[in-house]
Amino acid sequence: MIKLVRTSSDNNDFVNLVTLLNNYLKVVDGDDHEFYDQYNNIDVLKNVIVAYIDNTPVGCGAFKKYTENEVEIKRMFTLPETRGQGVASKILKALENWSKELNFEACILETGKRQIEAIQFYKKNAYTLTPNYGQYKDVVNSLCFKKML
Repeated sequence: MIKLVRTSSDNNDFVNLVTLLNNYLKVVDGDDHEFYDQYNNIDVLKNVIVAYIDNTPVGCGAFKKYTENEVEIKRMFTLPETRGQGVASKILKALENWSKELNFEACILETGKRQIEAIQFYKKNAYTLTPNYGQYKDVVNSLCFKKML
């Protein structure tokens, strides 16, 4: 059974999962990693979900306020050995529900063009491509998505 816990960025399980995520992204993003990494400081994340299976942390995700009406989904990650079990979908849905509870109307996010699994995942979860926003506006390796809540 997958258990989801609402927490913040000072949660040790979240910190450890993000370390694994960053190690993965260093490989996938290659030379672009440092550019993306500067926008992924976790200390600003106050809305974090950590997923557990049998009390073992297996996935995470977070959001932060982007505009008065939108949150930005950040730091989505699932351990490779637990992928395909619905963990990421449950985390994402929980983040969306939490955002709605706080009266936000939409979720936005950025992912890299090389992250094929992530792109498929967000499309499967009803996110649609949107023009690149903010710091990703002119970044050719970035894809941005949006979902109305």
